[in-house]
Amino acid sequence: MPQEYDLNDKFLQADPRLKSKLVSKFVNCMMHWGKKSVAQGIFYKAMDVVVERLDKEDALEIFETAVSNVAPIIEVRSRRVGGMTYQVPTEVSGKRRISLAIRWLIEAARSKKGRPMYLRLADEITDAYRRQGSAYERRENAHKMAEANRAFAHFSLRRR
Repeated sequence: MPQEYDLNDKFLQADPRLKSKLVSKFVNCMMHWGKKSVAQGIFYKAMDVVVERLDKEDALEIFETAVSNVAPIIEVRSRRVGGMTYQVPTEVSGKRRISLAIRWLIEAARSKKGRPMYLRLADEITDAYRRQGSAYERRENAHKMAEANRAFAHFSLRRR
């Protein structure tokens, strides 16, 4: 996992199976109504399916690659200048990159209906690993928007 991801949260503990804070963060974001064991079960089943599909050994490496493939580098933010609102491209911080990637992966898996959640999540993680799928498209759309609005980059958000 690249070093720009800051998961040095002193309260976040690594997950029991893969010993990763990133996995723990993902499970916490996926959790409903405080049912962490259910969320962990879904995640671990999904990772077992992904490892089987990709014929790889290291589940953590696959997951980290999938998250880093989905994490956006640049995004657009609204900036009001002289009565006009511009979409200004800005670089995404490391912590926000991770939270966006996790959120997009979970939303993409939840939006697919008709199958168990662990299979939908496995599909989305596999697609993200291969640089395709709904979550990866969302990243690409964010990058396209930033590229299209590059002319407004001089209205950077730091000049307030």
